[in-house]
Amino acid sequence: MLYSDGCKLARHFPASPQRPASFAMIQPPTTVSLVLGSGGARGLAHIGVIQWLIDNGYEIRSISGSSMGALVGGIHAIDKLEVYTEWVLALERMHVLRLLDPTIGSPGLFKGERIISVLRQLVGDGSIEDLPIAFTAVATDLDSGDEVWLRTGNLFDAIRASMATPLVFTPFRHGDRLLVDGAVVNPVPIAPTLDDTTDLTIAVDLSGPAEPGVLAPRGASLISENGYRARILKFIDTVRPLRKTKEPSRGMMNVAMVSMQAMQDTIAQLRMSAYSPDVLVEIPRNACGFFEFWKAEELIALGRERAAQAFAGRVQPGLRERRA
Repeated sequence: MLYSDGCKLARHFPASPQRPASFAMIQPPTTVSLVLGSGGARGLAHIGVIQWLIDNGYEIRSISGSSMGALVGGIHAIDKLEVYTEWVLALERMHVLRLLDPTIGSPGLFKGERIISVLRQLVGDGSIEDLPIAFTAVATDLDSGDEVWLRTGNLFDAIRASMATPLVFTPFRHGDRLLVDGAVVNPVPIAPTLDDTTDLTIAVDLSGPAEPGVLAPRGASLISENGYRARILKFIDTVRPLRKTKEPSRGMMNVAMVSMQAMQDTIAQLRMSAYSPDVLVEIPRNACGFFEFWKAEELIALGRERAAQAFAGRVQPGLRERRA
């Protein structure tokens, strides 16, 4: 692209002596390779990270993503993130449930076709090779176990393959391969960006250390603040027979998801020890549940907050001195 080449060339020419001294301090935007990790609804924090980067003068040239990272990254690459953000902010719990399409006798609880169809209608579709931003969706070959980089072909086919979480969504047939979630082998896929000629590689890991009270609570409802209701509940508690407290039960899916999360955390740590990003943005693993997409507002705010923390102390783009 002409614009991309122009930016790269501009950095190699010294400031003209006829220009004011302050001009030498102004550079083209800092270019970024952005790596977006997997993590279900926590992936909505990616939106906040992208918003913060753009607001602070960074230019995203390349995106690599697994699962939810591929979804958010692909929608940004097609330049429809604002449309998607408005849509997801309006989601309520029942809306999320209606987007799921249960299936019986298949290797997954949901087909995943309904949500992909809705998103195609919402933001459009296209070929990955025609996108203005280099994009890689990472998936896993179910038969060989190989990591698969999807860099050509239909955008939402690649996204659907990358987000085929085992047990949750059915595997996706892509060409002659049966593919599942890229997080199975690479939850934070830095490797596809290693040949990029950008200034920074920024990775967003959705499996950061757990923290208490991660999300800011929503405003309390008028009902919960009603004193009369509180007195009724207190009275009921006095007449209700005391029951022995039970340990929280864990269903089959809960055990499976927690186990996969533990495995993916270990894989991500090993991968990032080999390929360290320039900046790592960490989202706590307990920020929300896998399907809690109705917490979009809080998660987007969390992404912005954690991006700002990760960049604290760094020189802002466009104001740093030229390198010799």
